[in-house]
Amino acid sequence: MAFTEFRPLDDKSLLEYIKATPSLSSKIGNKFDDLTIKEVGDGNLNFVYIVVGSSGSFVIKQALPYVRCIGESWPMTKERAYFEAVALKEHGQLCPDHVPEVYHFDRTMSLIGMRYLEPPHIILRKGLIAGIKYPLLAEHMSEFMAKTLFYTSLLYSTTTEHKRNVAEFCGNVELCRLTEQVVFSDPYKVSKFNRWTSPYLDRDAEAVREDNTLKLEVAGLKSMFCERAQALIHGDLHTGSVMVTPNSTQVIDPEFAFYGPMGFDIGAFFGNLILAFFAQDGHAAEGNDRKEYKEWILRTIEETWTLFHQKFTALWHQHKDGSGEAYLPEIYNKPELQQLVQEKFMKDLFHDTLGFGAAKMIRRIVGVAHVEDFESIKDDSKRATCERQALELAKLLLKERRNFQAITEVVSAIRKLHA
Repeated sequence: MAFTEFRPLDDKSLLEYIKATPSLSSKIGNKFDDLTIKEVGDGNLNFVYIVVGSSGSFVIKQALPYVRCIGESWPMTKERAYFEAVALKEHGQLCPDHVPEVYHFDRTMSLIGMRYLEPPHIILRKGLIAGIKYPLLAEHMSEFMAKTLFYTSLLYSTTTEHKRNVAEFCGNVELCRLTEQVVFSDPYKVSKFNRWTSPYLDRDAEAVREDNTLKLEVAGLKSMFCERAQALIHGDLHTGSVMVTPNSTQVIDPEFAFYGPMGFDIGAFFGNLILAFFAQDGHAAEGNDRKEYKEWILRTIEETWTLFHQKFTALWHQHKDGSGEAYLPEIYNKPELQQLVQEKFMKDLFHDTLGFGAAKMIRRIVGVAHVEDFESIKDDSKRATCERQALELAKLLLKERRNFQAITEVVSAIRKLHA
């Protein structure tokens, strides 16, 4: 069976594909009799197959030419698989402990073969819903974000290298446009794709569409998202793009990757942790009020930023005399000037993080794609109460983010609104 042009694979044709692809068949010892193939894609865009045999395993991810959760009425480029594969390889080189290895990529078939993150790995979002603590999450995620963002920025690279890399990822324009639509546009206007917990949040959704201050702030964030090629960002770094065990943290699904603002990645992760925090009351049960778990989430938010700040600035100091051309050592040649530059950079990044995180929260409450944290709360009224608190916090962060000077102040604001 030839695979010289694109077609969506099913269990049977995937088996034939594996047999014809040495880089995949070798991972299972060329043994096919006991092979199990299971389609597990529960996301919005792709087919995902888990392939397991007695001698090995891997995951196959195939991009479709449309948005899977909507159907063929919403076309979507298959080329996103190329950018995901390139980003996985790049991020894997920079932070191999927290990115699954890529075994195979087929551009014609828009298909990636990669390491299977075997049980007990689960999607972080599901662990947060279940109330599971991950003691190394802050340590691991801060390391991933510090390394991938620093080493793909002008703090480390020459402008020539950086421009070349930016140009490469400009091809992922369709995925960027999808983000522009669902994060920065649709929630602030009447859109057929928007939905919310109605009728409870009808007025809240309308208030978002009528808030001029909010719209001004979102316009600035959209401009930054479209225009600022700061680093190679994952582009969709929410808690559904992280797989975890108590000892392992793996970042997956960077199909939205491009050179954009660092704060978009950090904000996506923080914003989704905050959503998980506000969802906890909807998952509380008799004998488990989730209070202790909510405190763990807040500690994780605080620790992740603190550790990220430490690791990112340590990398900056380590390479301050290297080839990075953002701040030439011949100009920024005094310790006090270097400190001023670094302080301003990190302060701006903190405020970007809060803004983008807030925008990501808002779109998950009144936009097209919601989060299981809230959706799994069966009682509509209870869900709406949780969502409203998250929405109010997001609006506060988006409009007042420059007034926050430390992550502890953000955590205090969450506590105050939740009280």
